[in-house]
Amino acid sequence: MSTFKNPVGPQSSSVYWRRRLIVGLGLLAVIAIILLIIFGPKASSDTATTSPSASETDPSAAESSTPAATDASGAVICDPAKLTLEAITDDSSYSEDQNPQLSFSIKSTMTEPCVIEAGSDIQEFVITSGSDEIWNSQHCQTEGEPATITLQPGVSVQSSSIEWDRTRSATDTCESDRPVVTADGASYHLEVSVGDITSESTKQFILN
Repeated sequence: MSTFKNPVGPQSSSVYWRRRLIVGLGLLAVIAIILLIIFGPKASSDTATTSPSASETDPSAAESSTPAATDASGAVICDPAKLTLEAITDDSSYSEDQNPQLSFSIKSTMTEPCVIEAGSDIQEFVITSGSDEIWNSQHCQTEGEPATITLQPGVSVQSSSIEWDRTRSATDTCESDRPVVTADGASYHLEVSVGDITSESTKQFILN
């Protein structure tokens, strides 16, 4: 009879011991595979189902929890990213005896009233034709007045207008006559800036 401790057979006992060792290693491998099948997916599942915090998945959640900036009086300062600026002319086509009146409107998409600096000291009106800058309101501006305005949510506020005299401007022509620009159906574009905020598009108009 063969026993586990003392194998008996036609071959040497070392052969039987090697066979048993191989069988034992095979059983260990099978057990390891079974353990991986049982515990591996569970560990992965636990990792996958761990949800990140709301602030990690939704940047707006963290943003909404940040207090809005206020000025010295406690008024909420408008977020420039939530403002829209529109260039305005009083007409789209002008006869020979008409000068364009230029202005702008500004609107807030915030959910509460806010204030913004929008005085003439930081306003800029630029008229172009193609890539050529024809006229700039800041070239010869001598007095600009600071002003703070309050914007209600979704309500546009329009500025007072300034007149363009149909001439080409430059900083070195402030004290001299300026050349009159081309008319006869020529097309021009108005762009407006208030501080760091620029109109999203230009306003086209025609000079006859």
